[in-house]
Amino acid sequence: MRPDAPPGPEPTPSGSARRLARPHTFADGALPRPEPAAIPMFPVALEAPSLADWRQGNTGIPGFTTASASTSGPHVVVIGLLHGNEVAGAVVLDRMLRAGLAPATGRLTVGFANLAAYDRFDPASPTASRFVDEDMNRVWDTAVLDGPRQSIELARARAIRPIVESADLLLDLHSMLWPSEPLILCGPSAQGRRLALSLGTPPLVVADHGHQTGPRLIDHPRFTDPDTGAAACLVEAGQHWQPATVEVMQDTIDALLQHAGLARMPRQPHPAPRFAQVVQAITAATAGFAFVRPWRGGDVVPHRNTLIALDGAAEIRTPHDDCLLVMPSLRASRGHTAVRLARFEDPSPEPPGAEPA
Repeated sequence: MRPDAPPGPEPTPSGSARRLARPHTFADGALPRPEPAAIPMFPVALEAPSLADWRQGNTGIPGFTTASASTSGPHVVVIGLLHGNEVAGAVVLDRMLRAGLAPATGRLTVGFANLAAYDRFDPASPTASRFVDEDMNRVWDTAVLDGPRQSIELARARAIRPIVESADLLLDLHSMLWPSEPLILCGPSAQGRRLALSLGTPPLVVADHGHQTGPRLIDHPRFTDPDTGAAACLVEAGQHWQPATVEVMQDTIDALLQHAGLARMPRQPHPAPRFAQVVQAITAATAGFAFVRPWRGGDVVPHRNTLIALDGAAEIRTPHDDCLLVMPSLRASRGHTAVRLARFEDPSPEPPGAEPA
């Protein structure tokens, strides 16, 4: 499913991003106006597991199972299925539960978030079960959680909120529709950045400020207030429905458990990850948003002011040299994030003071 690239791509030293030797440009009407991409039928190479054995759980919250060690330590929470069609998360957590949860210290909780959406997953129409009423990864605002609005996803978020608010470290498992290199999103907080950089896998950490449409789980105040001491990050482990995505998730979980001291095996060394700060999040303003070529997440556009997309009559151009394209959505809906534009920086644990454009 990887789109054709221009000849001669030059990989970056870490291998976590692909530098384009000849970036595509659109000038003086020389090329046809791009059209929004059609959503292809991506192959579903994973079988969605039955979660019957884990529905009841042991926490009083359906779908959530916890295990504690005899010695005190952090509470680590790993959550999958905030989006019901991201079945790689279900696969890896089902595998963990079948192997048995046995933290060496502290407490480990794993859980399946949006069971209602997952129950609707159909491999013949795999994009249709992302959520039932609304995106469950856009509702983690305290005012929303405490407010009067109702939906299936909000009810479920309210139900699992006690576990979220007791977590010391949390990993949110996700996958992607469009081709992209795996990455970790650490959000805007210093503690999220430190956690993501400490894991070392995937080898690209991206700091951002989320979405206009609502805060993600990792943006919950539990993980952004520096006084809590808690941290969370989100792994985008690869494309939906691919076995390789499950293995990236497993590697990231293993790194988290080793970092937190919950794993009995010694910590595996990882090279220092690359770090990028999002400087601009592009939200589609029209239904005609279209990229000028089928970019892949992790592409690095060498030159500032390169045209990458058109949003109606507006041109979307790279704001600086060596611009990292983070998770471009080749068919972005109006009002939704189309791509994040990021700059590689020194992986300092402290976030910069400037807000993204």
